[in-house]
Amino acid sequence: MNTARFLAAVVFLVPLLLSAPARAGEITISAAASLKEAVNEIADGYSRKHPGTRIVRNYGASGTLAKQIESGAPADIFISANEQWMAYLKERRLVSSSVNLARNTLVFAGSTGKRVTGMRDLAALGRIALGSPTSVPAGGYAAEAIRNAGLEGELRGKLVFTKDVRESMMYAERGEVEGAFVYRSDALLGKRARILFTVPQQLYPRVTYPMALTASATGKGEAAAFFRYLQQPESVTVLKKHGFTL
Repeated sequence: MNTARFLAAVVFLVPLLLSAPARAGEITISAAASLKEAVNEIADGYSRKHPGTRIVRNYGASGTLAKQIESGAPADIFISANEQWMAYLKERRLVSSSVNLARNTLVFAGSTGKRVTGMRDLAALGRIALGSPTSVPAGGYAAEAIRNAGLEGELRGKLVFTKDVRESMMYAERGEVEGAFVYRSDALLGKRARILFTVPQQLYPRVTYPMALTASATGKGEAAAFFRYLQQPESVTVLKKHGFTL
């Protein structure tokens, strides 16, 4: 090999050799915003046991995360707060078969002094927060519950749509709304806002959290290992502690 060709080969290979260690052992997870505290605790525990593994976390509305993955954003594991957005990625062959990680319950939380014990009491309130139904599963569940309770007309003009369930809870905490539809796991984090009532299950579909490895994680042992760890008793204990059910 002549000198010019040798130098060209070196220039090509060196960046690859330097960048490989930075990616080794890195796992990227995109998870519904309501899972943040639980997944953080699980990921931190896993990293302590596997010091060479770095877990990059990305939280947000399930629909937003699914669109990011569709656009090519890095993700090895996707956890949705409903079946719809998991199915969306399955149809595009961007994820493998899924398993259910956990379940949750829809509640109405707030710090209002008004008497609020059920859906019918919402008509007497002012501003009510819920996630945007088009991208936030919690908002979709809430919108369906409102519709099935026959309250669409009475609540028209009172609903404040947020980017994810955590923003809804934040508005309720600050008193910027009189209440918000959130998951039980989110409401348990509240300091000012408290659970005012649990939304009747017959008004909306059961909240499930399907998770799957993405197509880009195929053959990636670290991602598969963490995916299995999320289903182990140690992870289940953390999920239960944060208000999720199985």
